[in-house]
Amino acid sequence: MDFKKINEEAFKKILAAEPVIAGLDMAKNVIPDLDDSTFLHAGPPVTWEKMCGPMKGGMIGGMLYERLASSEKEAVEKLSSGAINFDPCHHHSTVGPMAGVVTPNMPVWIIENKTYGNKAYCTLNEGLGKVLRYGAFAPEVIERLNWMRDTLYPVLKMIFQKCDTLYMKPIIAQALQMGDEGHNRNRAGTSLFLRMIGPYLIEADIPNKDKVDVFKFIDANDHFFLNLTMPAAKCTTEAIEGIEGCSIVTVMARNGTDLGIRIAGLPGEWFTGPAQSVDGLYLPGFSEEDANPDIGDSTITETGGIGAFAMAAAPAIIGFVGGTVQDAIDYTLKMYEISVGENDIFKIPALDFRGTPTGIDIVKVVESGILPRINTGIAHKDPGVGQIGAGLTFPPKNVFSDALKRFGERYL
Repeated sequence: MDFKKINEEAFKKILAAEPVIAGLDMAKNVIPDLDDSTFLHAGPPVTWEKMCGPMKGGMIGGMLYERLASSEKEAVEKLSSGAINFDPCHHHSTVGPMAGVVTPNMPVWIIENKTYGNKAYCTLNEGLGKVLRYGAFAPEVIERLNWMRDTLYPVLKMIFQKCDTLYMKPIIAQALQMGDEGHNRNRAGTSLFLRMIGPYLIEADIPNKDKVDVFKFIDANDHFFLNLTMPAAKCTTEAIEGIEGCSIVTVMARNGTDLGIRIAGLPGEWFTGPAQSVDGLYLPGFSEEDANPDIGDSTITETGGIGAFAMAAAPAIIGFVGGTVQDAIDYTLKMYEISVGENDIFKIPALDFRGTPTGIDIVKVVESGILPRINTGIAHKDPGVGQIGAGLTFPPKNVFSDALKRFGERYL
């Protein structure tokens, strides 16, 4: 079996992917196998007993949002009793930032890979700070989620029933040229998105107050575009799952307790290790003692060739996650050593428009000892608090060595 050739062919499929915004709908209407008693979460499988604080907080908030509980106490009682089934977002072609909690009546983006016909899904981004994905569930968090469902979602759905198809790769490529990296810096992407939908928002047959509120909400939330880059990356990497003999990583995700990866040539199998601490910058009043270990599905961006793999394109990210501009450049340069190739669309101006390193190869990771770089937000370790910072981390080494061992058992 020619593994190099197999990876090269899989890499071509990654480059040929064409994710587009196919619209919006309620999660239960479109996400495969999602029923009223199932809540999705970020990362590999995890039980209630092993869930970290922010994950539990997100689940509590989900119960309050769905009106399956009227208090934190009632929510905890039901969640711990088995009344709700927990399943990874990735088991349902879905991704969720941080805790990644997706409940049946949440609105979601539908991103379709036009080349291969597969779809991926993601909730709408709430913003930073005290939000559900960071484990917060105060009344204002639920009120915001209700507004997103009742006002933001119908407006966006109306817009995407009328506007021309928005192709994600050109937008992400342009955002990289403007200083984004597609994970923790999405200011350019959000601005481009708002500019593209602006005429349709103005023309929409809705009250002016709703137009203004929607515009202000997106404009004030630089991370709004993250929940589009994530499913774009997901439907890109998912298209190569099941390719025999392919050692490219298709999933890298964390649930705040464990980090797990999945490999194209080993479909359906998780390789897990302990979620790592995050070295970063903290909001006033917080320190690393308050921090939960690494959490979220947003590492699908690194898996798809952006995020920390494209940090050289986003020197301003250093002000958010720490380090120096040279560090950002060095992180990207290192990632070429563990990647199958360079992206033909996502280019980095500071590297003479070199394509971003794309396609993490477990063989190269194990042989080189270089671990994929991750930039990420930091959630408080206790439920109900929210975001306390942002920073940089790595996956645990064992997930790659374990995956390579299993790969060898199957193919060698």
